[in-house]
This record gives sequence, structure tokens and C-alpha cells, in this order.
Amino acid sequence: MNYLAHLYLSPPDDLSRLGNMMGDFTRDIDRNILPEPVLAGIQMHFSIDAFTDSHPLVIDLRKKFSRERRRFAGVILDVVFDHFLIKHWSTFIQVDLDAYIQKCYDSLWRHRKLMPPRMEMVVSWMIARNWIKSYSELSGVGRALDGLAGQLKRQHGFHGSIQEVEQLYDRIETGFLAFFPQLDEHVKVYLDNS
Repeated sequence: MNYLAHLYLSPPDDLSRLGNMMGDFTRDIDRNILPEPVLAGIQMHFSIDAFTDSHPLVIDLRKKFSRERRRFAGVILDVVFDHFLIKHWSTFIQVDLDAYIQKCYDSLWRHRKLMPPRMEMVVSWMIARNWIKSYSELSGVGRALDGLAGQLKRQHGFHGSIQEVEQLYDRIETGFLAFFPQLDEHVKVYLDNS
């Protein structure tokens, strides 16, 4: 769900961005009809997720969450990392954030015919409600996390997880600032070797 991070880390062309976002929607895609840059973007998405999930800093941050929420900690961190990417945007990119987000929205929407139905629906909501920009505020992060919690069918303790994020805020921010440059470097190496 860390949409902004996947868009930021993607090569700056429409089809690569689309593929990088499509990595969360692969169940319903027909890979035989997708252009090569979209397929490459999907693979890059998987590489980003694997690097993130196995990184010691991220593993350590997941352990900071309560036992009740620890199994959701990876998802929580994905969304919260977008919050910190927005907060520290000028550290990583010298482009106006609002203009960048709009450019990405336009790019995705231009290629909606390549999206599986669920992705097209989610992207339409994302654009209409400006989800990415809403992550700049913790209230937006909280709404996103509770929205994810509402999709789960089994009994869980995911709802209200923003309270733990608030308690761990400084620790997560420190972890993000140490981790994200390493992820950025991982992506550069990945692209050089692709």
C-alpha cells in the first residue's frame, strides 16, 4: 500500500509506474497482454517489497508493535513510510510534491485500460480522494489503516493501529530515514542489473 514509495522508486515513465503499482494487483492480470515495461515494473515492485520485508531495520520496527498488531506491522509500516516520504520529500527529490502526485495520477489514469478491474477501481478512488496526499497527515494515515482493517474478514486487532503509530512515531521516523536511502540504492543497483 506504500503507493508513493513505489511511484517514486519507479523509472519515470508511464508504463514502469503502472507496473510498479500493479504489483499489488497481480492476481487478476493477464501477463501475456502487458507491455514489457509494465512486466518489468511488476518485477521491480516485488524486488522492493522483498528488500523492505527482509531489511533488519524494518524487521526491528515490526517488533516494536504490540503482539496484537505485530502481524499487521508490515502493512502499517508501508503506509506510514509514505507519510515520512512526504514529510521528508525535499530530502529525496527536488520536485514539487503536489505536481509530482498529480503527474503520477495522470500517468496511471491514462493507462487504466491495462489495469485489472480491482486496480482500476482502487486507482479511481485514490485519485478522487487524493489518498497519497492525505498521508501527509496522521489522520489520513489512520483512515487508510482503518480502511485496510475493514477489508479483513476474520477477528483481528488491526483497527485503531494509528494509536501505536503515534506512540512509535519518532522511532519509526528514525528507522525510515536510515532505511529509505538504502532502499533507493537497492533500486539503483536493481535497475543497473536489469
